[in-house]
Amino acid sequence: MSRRVCIVTGTRAEYGLLREVVRGVRDAAELKLQLVVTGMHLSPEFGFTIAEIEADGIPIAERVEMLLSSDSAVGVTKSTGIGLIGFADSFARLQPDLVVLLGDRFEILAAASAALFARIPIAHIHGGETTEGAFDEAIRHSVTKMSHLHFVTAEPYRRRVIQLGEAPERVFTVGSLGAEAARNLALLDRHALEDSLGFGLGERNLLVTFHPPTLDETDAARQMQAMLEALGALGDHTHIFFTMPNADTRGRELGAMVERFVDGRANARAYQSLGQLRYLSLMALVDGVVGNSSSGVIEAPAFGVPTVNIGDRQAGRLRAPTIVDCAPHREAIAAALEKILSSEFRNAATRDSSHGTGGAAAAIVRKLREHPLDGLVKKRFHDLPRDGVNASGSSEGL
Repeated sequence: MSRRVCIVTGTRAEYGLLREVVRGVRDAAELKLQLVVTGMHLSPEFGFTIAEIEADGIPIAERVEMLLSSDSAVGVTKSTGIGLIGFADSFARLQPDLVVLLGDRFEILAAASAALFARIPIAHIHGGETTEGAFDEAIRHSVTKMSHLHFVTAEPYRRRVIQLGEAPERVFTVGSLGAEAARNLALLDRHALEDSLGFGLGERNLLVTFHPPTLDETDAARQMQAMLEALGALGDHTHIFFTMPNADTRGRELGAMVERFVDGRANARAYQSLGQLRYLSLMALVDGVVGNSSSGVIEAPAFGVPTVNIGDRQAGRLRAPTIVDCAPHREAIAAALEKILSSEFRNAATRDSSHGTGGAAAAIVRKLREHPLDGLVKKRFHDLPRDGVNASGSSEGL
């Protein structure tokens, strides 16, 4: 009997990362794919990106509606509760043998909680990372403690998952799915990309994504305004491509600010969702990435593209030399932009491999196919020896 593997996806970016894992599970004779789609994928406000999944020909097992039309703290909390109810029903119908979750969003917290109560083993991707400026940090570590198999992107993150009490033999360093896609995906050329976007590249180009920094002391709208003012001072010869904020607390307010900035500017466009192919194709061609998205810290360095990382939302992640961190103030952002756009900085930029060079999806699928599930749910806390993390167990484990 095929092992039923349920993969949950709630956002455009997360599905882009999971795509090759989804295809690998679908194509494995020993596995049966159960794809559960939720969150922003089902919302017209956020691009109804379930259409991208359907266009890939991926069968959808369940749809869990959970997003309220509110981005307040109360609205996000209620959406999480609705999601918990929806996942409980979906898992009861699907009866998966294993649930696969990526990341740290509130949709994933709801899915993990439902799987925990149903005693379904969880395989978690991207654990052990830190993002000190957002409550994603607490969600990520909470999901780690609810999970039973762990696929991390780098060795420091493996050590941190073990530090959280997870058994070393269940923690596997596979590299980043995003960095793998950046290196291996057949990207669109400039002409095809411009035709698809309906907007041409300029003399200089920036790709901008700014999500709500949910734990920052500085107000999110003030941070966004500071970034927009710095970008606005660059002049019409710099073309600016925005991707819109996620459905996080105050995300809609920030999205409205982007729309007002773009309105009437010939050198700027905003896109609700570019999809992985267009997003990475554009990233490969721009002069820099700006904002506070993890893609500026993981995928952009894999291309050797400079990043201006604003504020603390990504604080704690591994840093490549192509990343310039700055405070969320106009002057600091302007100085960082000047630095990454300088020919000296760009000429010195090289591709970074700290998040792996490929093979992550295949490694994950292989473990999903082969790892024993008997006794997986009942865990024992792994205590560290006095001299630090137990080195037993392979860092690759594959």
